Amino acid sequence: MPFEPPSVSVIIPVYNDPRGIRMTLDSVLDQTYPETDYEVLAVDNGSTDETRDVIGTYCEEYPDRVRLLVEDEIQGPAAARNKGVAEANGTILGFIDADMTVEETWLEHAVQSMESNDWSYMGCNVEIYVEEDKDTLTATYNQIFGFPIQKYIEEQHFSGTGCLFVRSEVFDEVGNFDDRLFSGEDQEFGNRVYDAGFDQHYQPAITMYHPARSSLPALLKKHFRHGRGRAQMQRYHPSRVQKPSVLNPRNYLPPHPIRFYKNVTDVASLSWSDVILLFFIAYMKRLSATAGWAYEHFGEGE
Repeated sequence: MPFEPPSVSVIIPVYNDPRGIRMTLDSVLDQTYPETDYEVLAVDNGSTDETRDVIGTYCEEYPDRVRLLVEDEIQGPAAARNKGVAEANGTILGFIDADMTVEETWLEHAVQSMESNDWSYMGCNVEIYVEEDKDTLTATYNQIFGFPIQKYIEEQHFSGTGCLFVRSEVFDEVGNFDDRLFSGEDQEFGNRVYDAGFDQHYQPAITMYHPARSSLPALLKKHFRHGRGRAQMQRYHPSRVQKPSVLNPRNYLPPHPIRFYKNVTDVASLSWSDVILLFFIAYMKRLSATAGWAYEHFGEGE
């Protein structure tokens, strides 16, 4: 019998990022996978700029391939992805973040990996690149410490959702992403998938591309959000994470200087001044995450 390509739904959550959603839509619509066998679901999560209008132009140009979905009630990537899951027609769901790009063989090779290996949950490699005129030390830091997806899958049993493929039956069995979590919903979902007995796999041959965060405030904002998500995980899923004390000095100490030096110099040629500045960025990142954790526990997030 001839091979029947499985149907695929590509789900892209987006909030206030017209440039990013253009980049991603252009990329995922230029695929070698048969056009009739995949759909693209762009889920706007309450944008207040022209993001929704940008998606609308793609819906007009590709009416049979692109759909605009709206999640206005719950703010957060988990809720946006859940909206996509609920509306998806595919037997395989592929998740990618707005501002990421892929090669034209991305879907074809992802489906080949899933089908030939009978995999249900697969994470892909993520390569962080520095955009033109955005070559900052923050971008360098982001490149060095970006997305260790293989480590996440092998040691923590999850893949980041910006580079994830999952069969629809997995959601039928374990449920959706926990939309109460401001961040960390990918880990909580992946842990449920693992506990349910599904194998989890990393496919290094499939690379997805993410621009480096070049702004220090943007990087710190991200980790403040991660800190909030960690606190929410402790509240809603206490068995999955250790609950640290606010008095634990590890929350406020800088990284171990020798280990940090080895980590950064193993992957990049850096001057001493650059290493010191990167160390400062790492310390600020840790303090920002701790501040987010404290905010969620004791501040307005409570």
